[in-house]
Amino acid sequence: MKNKSFLKDLYSIIAFVISGALCAGLIFLLYDKYQNTLGFEENLKKLTSIYIGISGFLSAILMVFLAASAMRQKSYKAKIIHKISKTTQKMHNFRNIAEILFNSNIWLPGLKEYMDKDYADLTYFDVKEFYKGKSKLAIEFLQETHHFGETENLYLELKSLLMTNPKEKHIPETINYPIFYDNDIIEKWVEHKSGSGLWYVFGYKFGNYKEALNLEAVFERHREKILTLANTINHEMFEDSSFNEVFFSKLWEHLTKDVIPKLSQFQNHIDRKTPRLIYYLYIVFLLLTVFGVLLPLTYLMLSFSVLAIIVGFSIVISTIFYVAITFHIFLSKEVNR
Repeated sequence: MKNKSFLKDLYSIIAFVISGALCAGLIFLLYDKYQNTLGFEENLKKLTSIYIGISGFLSAILMVFLAASAMRQKSYKAKIIHKISKTTQKMHNFRNIAEILFNSNIWLPGLKEYMDKDYADLTYFDVKEFYKGKSKLAIEFLQETHHFGETENLYLELKSLLMTNPKEKHIPETINYPIFYDNDIIEKWVEHKSGSGLWYVFGYKFGNYKEALNLEAVFERHREKILTLANTINHEMFEDSSFNEVFFSKLWEHLTKDVIPKLSQFQNHIDRKTPRLIYYLYIVFLLLTVFGVLLPLTYLMLSFSVLAIIVGFSIVISTIFYVAITFHIFLSKEVNR
């Protein structure tokens, strides 16, 4: 794929050089003919009206196409924003559930104090990226003998879902629920599959964690709120759910496999740049308008030097030549984006 892309880029560069040489050659030949052929300027003037008409017609087509493309882009982004808003609200609800559990009494006595004192500056992402050697605290944490039934990692994982910036070390007292999540934190959630550890524990290993994760310790009002939030996230999936490990397994699986990936996907669509084909056609439109319409009109009205119209003719002809031999390259790049 990289070789194909390189060859396409090389082809475009060669085509540009050839078009430039064609432009220079036309300027030289036309100017030489002007100097050595009697009445050549009159012939150019006669052709100028036709030349302006053709250039104006092509410019008008490109202008309509560019305007239509801009409207399509705007409409597309509006649809994506609507979709990302719905997914963002689902993420808000997941984080609200995570906040309730994070601050609840499901943990073994002493765990929260231990983590908040000895590992206050440690994040789930630091632990996952220990091999990079950026966090000595992460290496120390992994080497430490834990006494809380291996729930320390789950505590950090829930904490990671409450973060809105991967560089955060401490969770604020009031959790932030932004209009749109920053791309940096979404990338971290995707990269380290935040929520998958919780899904694995509740779905496959809960028997080993029953003593360390006390779901019965969650207040009744908080249980009802969690179930209500889950129903808001996906009514069909959680309609008849009970507050138990099966419910939480489905909940975190849904977060890991559906909500976070969609959030990332929609965010990528929002951040997607304007297609290169649009810039390409805009440059063609600009060249046709300036050198195919405005310059010839100025030449006719103000009696500029004949060199001006020769340059205009040459640039437009070489531009059309360049488009003819490279348009398929730009088109294929856009199709394969």
